[in-house]
Amino acid sequence: MKKRLLIIILAALFVIPAANVQAQYRKKKETTEIIREGNNKRLWLRSKADTNWKPTPGGLYEQVTLADASKKGKKTEPIIDLGGKHKVREAAYDTVWKYTAFDGKKLYYVNYNYNNFRTVKWQKDDKRDWGTFDPVMDYISTAGRIPMHICAIFAVNPTITDQDLRDELVARAQMEALISLDYFRDILIEKEMKNKVSYKVAEIDWRYWKDAFYFTEPQPDDEVIRVGLICDFSSKKVDLLPSPAKDARNFAEIKFFANDATIQASYIPEIESLVEYLNQESGLEVLLTGYCDNVGTETYNMGLSRQRCVEIKKALMKRGIAENRIEIIAKGEDDPVGDNNTLSGRMANNRVKIQIQ
Repeated sequence: MKKRLLIIILAALFVIPAANVQAQYRKKKETTEIIREGNNKRLWLRSKADTNWKPTPGGLYEQVTLADASKKGKKTEPIIDLGGKHKVREAAYDTVWKYTAFDGKKLYYVNYNYNNFRTVKWQKDDKRDWGTFDPVMDYISTAGRIPMHICAIFAVNPTITDQDLRDELVARAQMEALISLDYFRDILIEKEMKNKVSYKVAEIDWRYWKDAFYFTEPQPDDEVIRVGLICDFSSKKVDLLPSPAKDARNFAEIKFFANDATIQASYIPEIESLVEYLNQESGLEVLLTGYCDNVGTETYNMGLSRQRCVEIKKALMKRGIAENRIEIIAKGEDDPVGDNNTLSGRMANNRVKIQIQ
C-alpha cells in the first residue's frame, strides 16, 4: 500500500509539470498575430487562440519597443506597416554601393540582410564587418548629425498560398525586423553617434519588387525573404515606399447588365483609352475588381464578378497588354455602391472597378 502511494506521489510530482510544459510548448506553436496597444506605442505578439489575452511582459508574449538612437534618450517607436504588401520595385531606388555621399532628395536601397545587425553588435568596433551596409555606416559616421530614415523590408515567398501560414510568417517577420533594428540602435548609441534616426518595417510583394527579373532570376526558397533596407538622408518626412502609381490617371468603372458578363460596345472606347495609357506607362499595371448585385447565390455572384474581370482582361490582352500586368480580384456582393433593394441600385453594383498600380 505504501509503495503504491509513493508511486502516485512521484507521478504527481513529475508527470503533471511535464504535461504543463508540453501544453505551454503547444501554445507557443499556435498561430500568432501582432497586437497594437494605444497609438502604436506598444507592440505585442499573442496567440490568436487566446481570447482572454492581456498584455503581460514575459511569459509567452513579448513586448517589443524601440528607442531613438540619439543620446538625449528621447523615446520614439518604429512604425509597423500593417497595411499589406507594397507594390514598389527595386528599380525605383538608387543602389547604395555606388555612393560615398548621398542626396537628401533620393531614396536608396541596400541589398542587406538586416539580421546581420545582431552579429555585428557583438563584434569589436574596429573589426565590425558591415558588408553591403558599409557605405551607409561610413557616411553617417563621418558626415556627422546626418538625419536618417531606415525601413526594413521583407516579403513572404509568393509560392506560399495558405493564408493562415502567410499571416503567421508576416507576424514573425515583423518582430524579427524590429529586434534587428533594435540591435542597430544599440550600436549607434554605443558609438555615441548623434544622428537622428527613425525606423520603419514593411512587407512588400516580391513579384512586383523584382519586376521582369522575377521571371528570369532564380527564386529564393526561404519562407520569408529578407529583402533589405531602404534609406533616406533628408530632414523632411518622406514616404520610403512611394506608390509607383501615385499620380496615375483615373478610369471610369465598366458597368454590366444583371446576370451578364458581356462588355457593352459603349465601354470599348474606355478600354482602348486604358490600353493606350498602359502602353505609354510601361512601368504600371492595372487591377480589375469585379462586383455584382445580391440576386442569386453568393457562390454564383462571386464567379460572375470574376468572369466580368476576365472578359476585360481578355480585351486588354487582345490589344497587346501583357498578362502579367493585369491583376484580378473578385468581390461578388461585397462593397455595394447602390441599394440592392432598388433596380437602379442593383444596376450600379454590377460593375468592374479599374485601378492603376
